[in-house]
Amino acid sequence: MEISAHKTELLKRIAELEKNRLWHLDVEDDPETYPLMPDKIDYLNEKFSSKIKNKIANIFGARFFDKMIADRQLIIKEVRGIENFTAVKGGKIVTCNHFSITDHYAVWVALREHMDGKLLYKVIREGNYTNPPKPFGLFMRHCNTLPLSSQKATMVKFMAAFAELLNRGETILIYPEQGMWWNYRKPRPLQDGAFSLALRNKAPIVPIFITMEDSDHPDGDGFPVQEYTLHILPAIYPDETLSRSNAKNDMKNKNYEAWVKTYEEFYHKPLSYGEL
Repeated sequence: MEISAHKTELLKRIAELEKNRLWHLDVEDDPETYPLMPDKIDYLNEKFSSKIKNKIANIFGARFFDKMIADRQLIIKEVRGIENFTAVKGGKIVTCNHFSITDHYAVWVALREHMDGKLLYKVIREGNYTNPPKPFGLFMRHCNTLPLSSQKATMVKFMAAFAELLNRGETILIYPEQGMWWNYRKPRPLQDGAFSLALRNKAPIVPIFITMEDSDHPDGDGFPVQEYTLHILPAIYPDETLSRSNAKNDMKNKNYEAWVKTYEEFYHKPLSYGEL
């Protein structure tokens, strides 16, 4: 099978971003987008129309990704540490490294039998909601997504919905690295957002780090499909004895350190990044 020139270029861009320590930037050329206004989002699916679209989107989303699993285009090899998730009662934030359009579904598959019938909510970027990449528009808008926004009024609604979901005992997935780096195996230094939200809501964070191994199955771009091992790590709680800034950095550092430890133990090598 011919190797995809597009994916080869992505790997070059990733190497360049790593070299320059531009950890949060997207590798893909994101399409133009527009601001998400507060009247264009129903975060909690309170409207009847939103409930219907949510149900339909989740049905089609599950079919789409389950077919990928059946076709061996998404391979979940192992889940380790589920007891770290089940030990945390009530609402929680899970963090995960972001390297594929399928990583969120791998998290859902790992957790769904341990969520007491609840769903997994996902924080996404504004553009993935207002101008989602094809063919994922239905999923991006209606599969329990929580889009961020450049508009203050919309973010007020986001914050209220986020708090309500945690109060209801829901699980919310956040990618603290921010941008998606295709098949990138290393943990990247983390952005502040997930940890600010955890502090604001006095919520625990359960870090998840996904490691990858080449399978014998090719993907549509001529690369091996990756076999995922999901490592669910011990929860991190806000330290209320620290100042807000220090407490945020404490959670962020503990999350990153847990990912690094998992990376080094799984791949049997120290973490290092490209030369500056």
